[in-house]
Order: sequence, then C-alpha cells, then structure tokens
Amino acid sequence: MVPILIGLFLILDVVVLYAIPVRRRMRQWGATRAELQREMRGDREVPAPDYNTTLAVTVQAPAALVWPWLVQLGYRRGGLYSYDWLDRLFGYLDAPSADRILPEFQQLRVNDQIPIGRGGGFPVTAIEPGRTLVMSGVANGMHWMWELALHPVDGTSTRLISRNRAEVPNTLAARLFIFVLEPAAFVMTRKMLLNLKHRAEQLATAPRDQGRTAA
Repeated sequence: MVPILIGLFLILDVVVLYAIPVRRRMRQWGATRAELQREMRGDREVPAPDYNTTLAVTVQAPAALVWPWLVQLGYRRGGLYSYDWLDRLFGYLDAPSADRILPEFQQLRVNDQIPIGRGGGFPVTAIEPGRTLVMSGVANGMHWMWELALHPVDGTSTRLISRNRAEVPNTLAARLFIFVLEPAAFVMTRKMLLNLKHRAEQLATAPRDQGRTAA
C-alpha cells in the first residue's frame, strides 16, 4: 500500500510541476510583459479564450525580410519551418521546409486556406502585409485562432510574435486534449519561430544582390 501511495504522490508532483510553472513558461516563452498584455488583431476572433499563449523572438532583420517567409507557409508551399521530420511523419508536410523565398507563394489573401497536408488547413481570416497574419476556425467544437505578427524594434530588428487563443468546450475530453496537445504545440511553435529567425537573419546578411533576388 505504501509503495502505491508513494507512486501516486510522485505522479501528482509531476502533474503539479507541469501544470503550474512549466505550463506558464510554455505559454509565455520569449514574450515581454508588454507583449503579453498587448491586444493583437486576432484577439477579437476568440474574445473569451480558455487557452491563451504568446511566444516571441527577436529577429535581427527588418520586418520586410521576415514577412515573405510567413506568407509562404504551408504544405507544398514553404513548409512549416519546425521539426520537418515530425511534420513529415504525421503527414503535415511531404518535403523539407524551404530555405529560400518562393515568389510563386507570395500572394495571400483573406479567405485563402494555408494547406497542412492531411491535417486540413488554416483559414486566413485577417492579413496586413508586413505586419500580421491571422488564421482562425472551428474544429471539434473548439473555436481557435493563431496569429503571427511582426513588430519592428528599429530599422534592423523585429519582434516575431505567435499568439494562440481557443475557446475550449467544457468537457473532460476537450480539456485532456488541450493538456496533452500543449507541450507538443509549444515545442513545434518555438522551433518554427527560431527557424524563421534564422532564415530572415541569413537573408539580412546575404550579399546585397542575393538579398534583392531572394526578396
């Protein structure tokens, strides 16, 4: 009986550790207090979220060199810029993410859908070129929103911000789904932001002629 109780307490400790400090860190990775409190364009898509994350990274490149990577997101487009082997394993991609700007995928409008392989797609519900891309929809009774926004710091650096919001049905299944999904979503989104940062910074430091061609 005692070993069973000890095991239960250990499991409880792990759950509490994840649910409080670790979860809070995952939901706020890289974001400043001001960014956490700032209203973003996509917030109105899900005005009363049960689930809310804001992740951010500083890119040492102007917004004009980050934006082209965002608009070419998607399956058989620019990819997802995360862990490609995982995205390919689950059918979200069928090729590595692009390492160059693809001119044929630089046009994106409201009501377009960013394809995600057999995972469906992300409907574009708002877009401000060079500033913000908002995707939102309803899946399994859950109203969700994902925004990727660019906030210039100065002429040579930009804050790249990812915000997710969702209204989660008040069911045990839905709550467990979010609890399990959250760590995976954090790992994949964080990697995506870092890879976007790397690509934009490489473009910013490329020879001038090469940079003009790529952009």
